[in-house]
This record gives sequence, structure tokens and C-alpha cells, in this order.
Amino acid sequence: RARAAVPVCAGRGGRVVPFPGRGNWESRLLKGGFVFPASRRLFPFAAARCPRLLFLTSLLALSAPVLTLEIHNLNILQGPTHAIRNIHLKDLKAVWPKDCSEITWNRISGVFVIQPTGLHQIVVYCDLNSTSEGWTVLQRNRRDTQITWAESWSTYKYGFGNVQDDYWLGTEYIYWIAKQKVYQVRFVIHDSSGTMKYADYNLFGMEDESNGYRLRLGSYTGTAGDAMTSNNPTSVHDNMKFSTKDMDQDIYSGNCASSYDGGWWYSACYSVRLNVKGSITWGSFCSGNCQASAILIKPASYC
Repeated sequence: RARAAVPVCAGRGGRVVPFPGRGNWESRLLKGGFVFPASRRLFPFAAARCPRLLFLTSLLALSAPVLTLEIHNLNILQGPTHAIRNIHLKDLKAVWPKDCSEITWNRISGVFVIQPTGLHQIVVYCDLNSTSEGWTVLQRNRRDTQITWAESWSTYKYGFGNVQDDYWLGTEYIYWIAKQKVYQVRFVIHDSSGTMKYADYNLFGMEDESNGYRLRLGSYTGTAGDAMTSNNPTSVHDNMKFSTKDMDQDIYSGNCASSYDGGWWYSACYSVRLNVKGSITWGSFCSGNCQASAILIKPASYC
């Protein structure tokens, strides 16, 4: 009877060193967490004599913590898993931070795993450079982005892009984060010359999907101008439902998201447009020629 093939490689003096075990070695390798249960003593012996096998096990060792978690949005991590700052074995904790404000160790901005109340683990970008509590980054965009932003409702729901670059975290995940506490939000805008201004709202909330992810904002302070809660019914964004090209929930006779290539809290249609390729807009501060944008939230300071 034929035996299942096992990988081999040349050892010293050209001697062939077989990989221990039989059967589907690749699937057994993955299921066993890069070690054959029945061959623990033989595995390091073979790996040490097979550079390709050693390389494979090294990659699996780096990703091992990720393989044991239920991180549901790894699609937005377009890079090595070891870029996640709190998944290494020595950092694994029984309770994950609920948002970036709870990260009190390793205060260097980057990608972290969080677990909002009632939700599985997700990856987010945490802005930890300030002296205050960390900000959870919901969105980042640049004028020369590779993202089209003209995505479907389901794609906006669960997020897209690259969490280390331009990305949308996902309306569903934003909802679960924001329902935990009373949050504030900061919109960061860079104009055509690179000048940075911001718009803070002391309250930030979203209703659930059955209510269209309707946006709720508080009072404005900042330097960019209040372009989200204006009294103009054709351009206000506060209290508006989220719309995409295939889910029209604006108050316009047409479809703002389809006409202007990006999901957003449109009315009829906008004074702010951050989820768009090449024509980022924030009121009169930069109309269609903003260089970059970001949306960040953290618990309100008085709560």
C-alpha cells in the first residue's frame, strides 16, 4: 500500500531528513499549531535541518496568537500579524480593552485588538500620542488614496481598506463601540496646503442598523468650522441615516451616495464628504481639495 508523501530536505552531507509523521502534513501542521502532537521531540530535529520548514514554522509562530483569537475583521490588516501591538503571547490578557482609551501600557500608536462589550475581538488603529486617553480611529483617508470608497452597504458595515493606512472601521463595529459609554468625536482635516484643523463634538453616537446607523452629535468646538450640524436641511449630517450606493436613506429625491461615490450620513446632499476618493470636503475650510481626513472617538471627558 502506498504511503502518503512527506516533505523531505537535504541534511548535512546530502542526507535526506524526512518530516516526522504521515498523512496530510500541511493540515496537521496548521491544526497542531506548528507541532505534531505525536512528534514533539522529532519536530525540532527535522526543522533544524530543513531551512524551508524552519521558515514556515517561524511564520506560524508569529501568527499563533492570532490563530487562537476570534478577530473578525482581519481583512483590514493588510500586513504582518505581528504588527498588532497586543497579541504577542506575553501580552495576552484575559480581558481585552473595550476601546483605545483603556490601553494604559505600551502607549505607542498602532494597531491593537479591542473587544467592545457584547462583540468579538476586532483590530483598530489607536492614536496614543497625546497625553490624554487614547483615541479609537474610525476612519482615515487621503486625497491620493487607493480606496475607491464607492462600496456597498455590507462592505461599509464590516469595514475595508488598510488599518495601518486609509480605512473605514465598519458601521457595525462603530455602533458597538459607541454604545458602551458616552463618547466624543474629533474630525481631523488637512487642507490643500497641509494645514491641520479639527472639529470636536462633545457627544457622538449611532443608532443600530435597523435604524439606519443614524448619527447623533453634540455641541461643536474646534478650528475647522461646524460643518456637520448646520441648520441648512440640504447639507446637515447630524441626525441623518447612513447611505451607500445600494442603500439610499438620505432625504434627497436621488441617491447622494451613488451620485457622489461614497457612503456617508447624507441629507440632500452634503457639506462634509470624507469617504470619497480625491474630493475630500469639509465645509468652506476645504471644498473638494482637502489633503486628508480622520475620525477619532474616545469617552467624553466629563463621564
